[in-house]
Amino acid sequence: MKKLLRTYPDKCIACHLCESVCSKLYFKEDTQEKSCIQINDQEYPVDMNVCNQCRTCVQTCPTQALTVNQLGVIMLNKKLCIGCYMCVAACPTKSMRIHPGGMSPFKCVACGMCAKQCPADAIRIETEE
Repeated sequence: MKKLLRTYPDKCIACHLCESVCSKLYFKEDTQEKSCIQINDQEYPVDMNVCNQCRTCVQTCPTQALTVNQLGVIMLNKKLCIGCYMCVAACPTKSMRIHPGGMSPFKCVACGMCAKQCPADAIRIETEE
């Protein structure tokens, strides 16, 4: 079973509520730079960037700080992370993120809070075998 955050750009109204919810939950700040989901409303349909749990970063990590949990979600162990950012460079979707002042990268863990708050149903948590 793999837990994924799926996006539906054609439904997105670019309210940026998902970014706000995410950054507040994980960083206690309301800032786009610290959101695991990124909304680019400068194009149509809206570009909704979020981790698809492809595991490329896991294969790249030299310290095995990235692992896959029972639901198929990639998790970061900050104690093992050395801040080399090889995972960020290897991410094919640019979903592994860093922010100024951050010691370790971060990414979506498919918690679903953004999906619960999305007024347009443009984000959903789904599972696949």
